[in-house]
Amino acid sequence: MITIARFSLAIEAHIARAKLESEGIPAFVADEHTITAQWLYSNAMGGIRLQVPNSCADTAKAILAIDYSEPLIAEQGIDEPACPNCGSNAIQPITKGLKMAFVVFLFLHFPLWPFKRKIKCLSCNKISDYKL
Repeated sequence: MITIARFSLAIEAHIARAKLESEGIPAFVADEHTITAQWLYSNAMGGIRLQVPNSCADTAKAILAIDYSEPLIAEQGIDEPACPNCGSNAIQPITKGLKMAFVVFLFLHFPLWPFKRKIKCLSCNKISDYKL
């Protein structure tokens, strides 16, 4: 077995493994449990490894290198966020209360994060709640 890719998260490695197995290439995810249990070891161990047989390495790398984003965008389009007030796509993400959250963390030594994600329209200058 040869390592063809390394990942920080186990879910990323399993998505790549599933893609290879759907193409008929046997794949194995190594070091998943160790890094999931103790994520600080990830850099020391080189991340979660995706391994395939030596004879399938070049084919597997080629399969993982294929980018399907353009056909997907052509099929489904892009859902760009818009201002709920004026409908403009010229928006900017902002975070309200981030400074206060930092001050609370400094004094309490406990991560209380009373902040909210908002969007600011650059056309009408209205601040709205962030919704996906």
